[in-house]
Order: sequence, then structure tokens, then C-alpha cells
Amino acid sequence: MKTFVAGLVAASVLAPVAAFASPACTSEPKDKWMSEQAMQAKVAEMGYQKIKTFKVTGSCYEIYGYTKDNKKAEVYFNPVTGAVVKAEID
Repeated sequence: MKTFVAGLVAASVLAPVAAFASPACTSEPKDKWMSEQAMQAKVAEMGYQKIKTFKVTGSCYEIYGYTKDNKKAEVYFNPVTGAVVKAEID
């Protein structure tokens, strides 16, 4: 029983952290998403460069790269519209 309670406590502490890490970008099914190639082209058009990582995170496309001003960027995009949902620029 103690293990079960400890697990619940750990889950309640970690769940908000996991939820904060990746925003909800869309509720649309994946067949409505832009292809990865189309999204990569859109990212380049928006001025992001030197993309080190391009991946699907939850309901988002996510990149790690640089802005056109050469600042580090972690950006989450709506995979249907290509709009920026969350950006952390250093």
C-alpha cells in the first residue's frame, strides 16, 4: 500500500511538469497535419536556421535551432497551420 501511495504522490508531482514541457498545439488528427517536409520548409521560410532537431512532440512539431538573428530557439508549432504556439529564445 505504501508503494501505491508513493507512486500516486510522485505522479501528482511530475504530471504538471510533463504537461508544462509540451504545449497542446492541436486537437486535429495526424492525417490533417502538414507533412514533415512541408513544415520544415515553412520553418525555413520563417527564418529559423541551423535546425539541430525537428520532431513530433505530443500534438506539436518541435524544433531546436537558431533564429535569423542567430539566437538559440526551441519552438513548438501547430502542425496543421504552422503557427508558433510556444517559443523559447535565448
